[in-house]
Amino acid sequence: MRPLDFPLLTDENIAADVVAGLRARGCDVRSVDDEQLVGRGDSEVLERATALHRVILTHDLAFGKVEIRGGASFVGIVYLRPGHISAAFVLGMIDALRQASIDVQPPFMVVAERRETTIRVRARSAPPW
Repeated sequence: MRPLDFPLLTDENIAADVVAGLRARGCDVRSVDDEQLVGRGDSEVLERATALHRVILTHDLAFGKVEIRGGASFVGIVYLRPGHISAAFVLGMIDALRQASIDVQPPFMVVAERRETTIRVRARSAPPW
């Protein structure tokens, strides 16, 4: 399965315009706002995403690292770098990632990093990392 084929839960650093763009693209996406998790720690967001069998979409490269190293369960985390540019920029990265021929199995981590006109994608499965 491709990373963004899973249902998603966006971290609070993913803009509402990006969430709306994902929904317009037919993605099954919930936000931390939808789940009443704004301001909560990574452990609570990770726990909720796991309970809902959702992949976390975030700009925060450190999201969940402490919890995962401590043995927390999770489905997957997709890190989009850089973040906070514009919704169009982020959605362009998401579109490229959706078209990439990357298959993952939970638990997994994916980093999609845009550099000028290219997007570099790295995927890891099966902890420990």
